[in-house]
Amino acid sequence: MSVAAVTPEKTLTFEQKLDRLADVAVRVGLGLKEGQELVLTASVDTLPLVRRITAHAYEAGASLVTTLLSDEASTLLRYRHGKDASFDKAAGWLYEGMAAAYASGAARMAVAGANPALLSKEDPEKVGRANRSNSIAYRPALELITKHAINWTIVPAATPDWAKLVFPDLPADQALARLWDAIFAATRVDREDPVAAWKEHDAKLHQRADYLNKKRYHALHFRGPGTDLTVGLADDHLWLGGGTQAHNGQYCIPNLPTEEVFTTPHKDRVNGTVTSTKPLSHQGTLIEKISVRFENGRIVEAHAAAGEAVLQRMIETDAGARMLGEVALVPHSSPISASGVLFWNTLFDENAACHIALGQAYSTCVKNGENMKPEELAAKGANESLIHVDWMIGSGEVSVDGVNADGSHEPLMVKGEFVTA
Repeated sequence: MSVAAVTPEKTLTFEQKLDRLADVAVRVGLGLKEGQELVLTASVDTLPLVRRITAHAYEAGASLVTTLLSDEASTLLRYRHGKDASFDKAAGWLYEGMAAAYASGAARMAVAGANPALLSKEDPEKVGRANRSNSIAYRPALELITKHAINWTIVPAATPDWAKLVFPDLPADQALARLWDAIFAATRVDREDPVAAWKEHDAKLHQRADYLNKKRYHALHFRGPGTDLTVGLADDHLWLGGGTQAHNGQYCIPNLPTEEVFTTPHKDRVNGTVTSTKPLSHQGTLIEKISVRFENGRIVEAHAAAGEAVLQRMIETDAGARMLGEVALVPHSSPISASGVLFWNTLFDENAACHIALGQAYSTCVKNGENMKPEELAAKGANESLIHVDWMIGSGEVSVDGVNADGSHEPLMVKGEFVTA
């Protein structure tokens, strides 16, 4: 029996599972180096997990853990009482400090548990302005993250408002417990040996990425209800999956959970129509049933059944916001998809389905890309933008072909499942 198939331990208490999640976050997700600083971002609702992560980080040899806490109630107060001009402001000094910390070698961890619908009833014009201001201010830090200059990871934590959205028909305490159980299963901390289970899963993702790198497809063709999309791949693109070795020498798994293999599309070679298969939670706003049309890499038409105003403002952030920076393949049978739970959270839902991302490309998904200048990356087809927003386009009804340079097609995924990789 493989490690990953070991029956979960039934005797673990909630506190034991929470502690295991913190341990996996530090040891597996982050790969923290002894003597390294850690910048930890989280909301006040996630403090029980944050404190355990802090303890495990210091036990692993962290020289300093700096925790930056946000408060959703305070965020809403800005929209209730803030002057109009305030929505064009961002805490640039804070983001400059974070970028300086990363540049000096600090690791980064984000604990994700925000209410996906926090800003859904707020003025989309103000939401868009605030998001753009934050994106501009955060850009120097984001560049270090997307280039994998440092080891970083994102780990989930259940919160009452998020749980209420995921399980609306359950009492609050039961909804929160159900969401925690789903998180523990998805992050493999309920296994007999979570670290070993992650090593086995990581190896499988690398094997799939290696297969795709050998195939050297010129493009991918997605077909399904409302979708007929050809995504050209960047010249000298690389497929990645699972963990990666950052340029500081530390091995990390950037997202817990993760089920994807991904690469960089060619920003000018995306054509056709595509329809989202799951809602997108974008910085507190829910965007549902997205439908867009691409011509020569750019979105020329975009609609959504809900949150369309926020979608439109998002793709107007800058020139690159209408282009793709990532394409990822995820089997429909992934554990997160098989759970049947709609998490309304990109960290989870992107690992339940194939997805694309608007905006910034990962330079690590281009051969020698981390050593290239922006204009050299652009020449390979890599996109540049202030944003990087993933949304889901895969399901059990979507098939994907690999397209060779001569135009011939090979089945890669049929009705959501890999046929060869």
